[in-house]
Amino acid sequence: MIEVVEETASTNADLSRRLGAGEGLAEGYWLRAVRQSAGRGRRGRPWSSPEGNLYASTVVALGANDPSVHTLAFVAALAVYDLMLSQLPPGSHCQLKWPNDVLVGGAKICGILLERARDHVIIGIGVNVVSAPDLPDRATTSIRAENPDNAEDAQAVLERLAACLAERLTQWRSEGLSSTLADWTRYAHPPGTPLLVTLDEEGLLPGAFAGLDPDGALRLRLADGSLRVVHAGDVSLA
Repeated sequence: MIEVVEETASTNADLSRRLGAGEGLAEGYWLRAVRQSAGRGRRGRPWSSPEGNLYASTVVALGANDPSVHTLAFVAALAVYDLMLSQLPPGSHCQLKWPNDVLVGGAKICGILLERARDHVIIGIGVNVVSAPDLPDRATTSIRAENPDNAEDAQAVLERLAACLAERLTQWRSEGLSSTLADWTRYAHPPGTPLLVTLDEEGLLPGAFAGLDPDGALRLRLADGSLRVVHAGDVSLA
């Protein structure tokens, strides 16, 4: 089910409030806003929300046998990657960056924000459908910029995305985390790719991508040849 509102501050915040109030939101429910007045990215960064792009959130009901909650970041990224295969021209260079960035030609095309709400996880996804924000620290792009012949609007894009996420959730639960991480690795930048990781306490840490730990943590090969395992940090391509 997809519910659409004309404007709200944040679809993630709306679902968090509703879950906190005891409202039963079934898995597969999506809330889409035509406009957001206070969209958020990771670490509280503002998320530009002009009309025409996709701003939507959904809920995942956590089960006792589900893989670790934090690995839903990979599930969401893979769902957006699958979506892009249907939106972009054949041969488009779509790539994943740890943990859940989706890049097209090196430019950011979406934002994904996961937040815990008791026994649910809220997954917020913003996709640049018709326009991309001008950001000082990174390149951005949109579906329309990459494929001017694509006339699908945000609602049609969300309908495809919802189906992609449902399939990736089924894989995550039925095939185990290793299957999800194998697919993520297949679509990510190759081993040896130079990365810059910003850590809260240490600042900037340069290294090279050396794959994922079994729990999804980033393996970073440092200049001295040692291996650093990163569980949280901002990653950019060097």
